[in-house]
Amino acid sequence: MVVRSAADGPSPLFVTWSTVRPGKPSRLRGCIGTFDPRPLREGLAEYALTSAFRDHRFRKIEEWELETLECSVSLLTDFEDAASYLDWEIGVHGIHISFPHPSLIPASPSPSSAPSPLGSAPAVPTRSTLRHSFSATFLPEIAEEQGWDKLETVDSAIHKAGWSGRISEDLRRALTVRRYQSRVCSVGWEEYVQWRTENGGAM
Repeated sequence: MVVRSAADGPSPLFVTWSTVRPGKPSRLRGCIGTFDPRPLREGLAEYALTSAFRDHRFRKIEEWELETLECSVSLLTDFEDAASYLDWEIGVHGIHISFPHPSLIPASPSPSSAPSPLGSAPAVPTRSTLRHSFSATFLPEIAEEQGWDKLETVDSAIHKAGWSGRISEDLRRALTVRRYQSRVCSVGWEEYVQWRTENGGAM
């Protein structure tokens, strides 16, 4: 399966490694990418290695694991500013969130813990707030795979960004959210071996 040709130009992309075993759910083994458009050949070469060896959440992938791994490439498309943290669809959109340190977010006059589709204007960034910013992303398939609803996905993204404190509605409303879509190609070890041998490569 080919998702895009190199002639199509640069694209933001993520490379994901997963451990796949018969009868068991796949397990994330590494995932890193970039939102800066990169030529496909160059981006794949760089981020296949980066996600395999430099994802700080995991130890480096070792040779003995290769037969159990699946590699997926996500080409990111259709970036849009979301009107609020709920303005996206599970199974359709990935989300990229960013927010200042919660101590810098003004409290609303009537604090509420109930989710609201209405956004609030984020604080005007200054030299000091820029040193206390957080960001994270989830690819479009993540919420569906985890069985999360929108609120659970957003709160998980906030924690993924590095915030370990309480998540208030004021914090959610202060999020800057970009939604996006993706085209995904996944290849397992056996398919890779077949392709390589058919093209004269040694294993």
